[in-house]
Amino acid sequence: MRTFTWLSATLAATIGFAAILSPAAQAVQLSDGRVYFERPPSLVYSGTTRNRVSAYNPTYYFTLEVPQNAGEPLGRIEIAQQNASNFVRSVEFELEDSRAFVGTRGDRGEALTLGNVTADEENQTVSVSFDPPVPPGTIVTLGLRAERNPRSGGVYLFGVTAFPPGDSAYGQFLGYGRFNFYEGGDPFPFSWRDRH
Repeated sequence: MRTFTWLSATLAATIGFAAILSPAAQAVQLSDGRVYFERPPSLVYSGTTRNRVSAYNPTYYFTLEVPQNAGEPLGRIEIAQQNASNFVRSVEFELEDSRAFVGTRGDRGEALTLGNVTADEENQTVSVSFDPPVPPGTIVTLGLRAERNPRSGGVYLFGVTAFPPGDSAYGQFLGYGRFNFYEGGDPFPFSWRDRH
C-alpha cells in the first residue's frame, strides 16, 4: 500500500494529476481538464484492397477495438502517414469517400455516421470524427479511400491515434498500420479484396 501511495504522490507531483474517476464514466481527467481513456482502444487490423504501386481507388482499412472498460467512447481517430515527404511516397485520401462500420472488414455490421473528416497536408494526417462517438465494447473499422497507392514499392507505416470526445480530449497512440506495396503488380490479383 505504501508503494502505491508513493507512486500516486509522485505521479501527481510530476504531471499535476487529479485522478478524477467518475463512477459512471471511469474516465481519467488531469488537473488541466484533459480527458484520457481509462483503457485505450487497440489497433487490431490494417489492410488495403490493392497492394500494387500506383493502383487507383484503393481503400485502406483500420480496425480498432474499443474495450468495455475504456471509460470513454471513441470520439476521433487520427491517421498519420510516416515518411511521406516526397511525391512518390505520399498518399492522398478522398475524404468525402471515408466510411466506417461496426465489425471487421470481413464481418461488417451497421454503418456508422462520421462527423468532420479533415486532412493536414503538411503533417500527412487525416482526422476522422464519429457522430455519435463509438461506445465502449465495440469493434469499429474505418475505411479511407485513396486517390491512388504510392508510386514506390515498400513498407509504409500509418500511425493511429485515438481520442475520446470533446475539446479537452487527449490522444493516445495505438501503433502503426503497416502496408506493403509491390512494384511488379498485386500479389493477389483479381481477389475478392478488389471488390470491397
